[in-house]
Amino acid sequence: MAALRRGRSRRPAGLRAGDYGGGVDGLARLRVLAIDHVGIAVPDLDAAIALHTGPLGGRLTHRETNEDQGVEEAMIGFDGGAAVQLLAPSRPDSAIARFLDRRGPGLQQLAYRVPDVEAAASVLRSAGLRLLYDEPRRGTAGSRINFVHPADAGGVLVELVEPAAAPAPEISTPQISTEVGTAEISTAEISTESQ
Repeated sequence: MAALRRGRSRRPAGLRAGDYGGGVDGLARLRVLAIDHVGIAVPDLDAAIALHTGPLGGRLTHRETNEDQGVEEAMIGFDGGAAVQLLAPSRPDSAIARFLDRRGPGLQQLAYRVPDVEAAASVLRSAGLRLLYDEPRRGTAGSRINFVHPADAGGVLVELVEPAAAPAPEISTPQISTEVGTAEISTAEISTESQ
């Protein structure tokens, strides 16, 4: 806060005040398809699911343990397409466990849906923003993710989410009989004379 009071900004190098949030002139802009979800760190996943699917009116759309990230997570969907990701630590050394130790339960991230997480990372790096991972990692339900360092994103942990490709629908092959039998065909009399 002292740096902000003295007129210094925490913007990354290369971004001017007029560019903050709008990209850097001459560089590609990030293509955001939608806000994918808001992440909330919670100490008890089951209690948080009960709150968000009970009085808050959401529905559980996905639940999994992500060993790589050290979290148990649940996606809660709401009418209109809004989603909340509930994140509880599955081990004490996870980023979510550290977040809860430092800040307690609460908003942990804002996630943007992008068509290509690697292209998004390239655009942001070229604008001088730091990402947490050199390469995308596996996220919820097979998505690919990366994060913008909070110090470069106004104090917010910004997640980039490239959803997993939808599985191809199963196509059933109809059973075709190759057995040939006999058929009787009858036709009505056809008159070729003009009436």
